[in-house]
Amino acid sequence: MSLRPFKLTDIDDFMAWVTDDRVSALTHWDTCTTKVEALNYLTKTIIPHPWFMAICLNGKPIGSIFVMPGTGKHKCRAEVGYALAFKYWGRGIVTRAMKVVVHRAFEEWPQLERIEALVALENVSSQRVLEKAGFFKEGVLVKYYNMKGKTWDMVMYSYVPNDPRL
Repeated sequence: MSLRPFKLTDIDDFMAWVTDDRVSALTHWDTCTTKVEALNYLTKTIIPHPWFMAICLNGKPIGSIFVMPGTGKHKCRAEVGYALAFKYWGRGIVTRAMKVVVHRAFEEWPQLERIEALVALENVSSQRVLEKAGFFKEGVLVKYYNMKGKTWDMVMYSYVPNDPRL
């Protein structure tokens, strides 16, 4: 498993998860239905983002992971999110990617004190990924996030290095 920035030539591999309703069901983004739509998402959202990486196996993208650092009063924290092609679920790939990303984020941003991840309450598998990567479940945020025409309960997870309370 390796991480690298996305390239336009990744579009066909990218299509494997952005066109899959099983992958996008519990994400903030909608399933792409055409290659043009996926290409627009790749070129306008993913490639310009400085910390949106391809999760790769043997150099081939099979998923994505991002870190969004906070600014101003929120510069002490960052948010992380990820998606993985369905056929690779359950193999520990995202857990390994998450550990790499957490390590890099704290190296790159010395002001960072915590990394957060919000996960839909229904997404038990994703919650387990975060726990295996060392994240702590802080609690359930009831009716917290409006996504895909529904208000969702979300679980807040955080990674806070060396916090004696955790």
